[in-house]
Amino acid sequence: MLRTTTRTRHALLAAAAALLLSGCTAVGPGPSETSDRPSGTAAQDALLKAAEHRLVVDCLKGQDLSLTSRPRAPDDDRTLQAALFGAGPRELSVTLATGATVTAHTDGCLAGARHRLYGDQRRWFRAQVVVDNLRAEAQARVSSDPAHRAALARWTRCATPPGSIPHSGRPGRADRPDRPNPAVAARCSQESGLDEVRARLEAAELVTVRALRRDELTTYRQLRDRALRRAAELPATVPPQKGPTHS
Repeated sequence: MLRTTTRTRHALLAAAAALLLSGCTAVGPGPSETSDRPSGTAAQDALLKAAEHRLVVDCLKGQDLSLTSRPRAPDDDRTLQAALFGAGPRELSVTLATGATVTAHTDGCLAGARHRLYGDQRRWFRAQVVVDNLRAEAQARVSSDPAHRAALARWTRCATPPGSIPHSGRPGRADRPDRPNPAVAARCSQESGLDEVRARLEAAELVTVRALRRDELTTYRQLRDRALRRAAELPATVPPQKGPTHS
């Protein structure tokens, strides 16, 4: 999880609750179903989300807490956030090739649920963060490609009138002109070939990045398969019912 500030705590908590509550479909095989993992990425994602939801809800229930969206007192909000996301120093950290650093706790109900599903929380955290950012890494590599730089320079000349001065009153950087209106931006993207160059380079760089991150991709697939098997073995859950909940 990315490091957050107090200004974003309430928004983060509400978003996490909404995400977890959206995963309240049944988990586990029914009377006429098998425990084999579902086919298709969407169905597998739904199974994993539902399993994670069940484990998190059970964990919070053991602490007399629940994922409820009604307003809480500040102390209650902090208590739920700590129970859900963990507290204290963040033990997990991955710095990506793009320079961004992602951190997370090893405690908390969310971490516990993922440990139960994936088996090795540290390996899963690193693999998931790297795999989730493959496209961002490819895009970063594209930005330094000479063909992209040339196309961006053509776009800049097209979108920036000669001698124009940014609204700040300071001369603009060559790669950051004042934002043109959408019609001008679209015309310049076509005339400069920027969109075509970017799409072509990104596809090629994505192949390269996937080869560079082969180990993380292998770990990601292995641990995801393990989690799918574990999710299918969980007893079926019933979607949460309306009514009083602890908070």
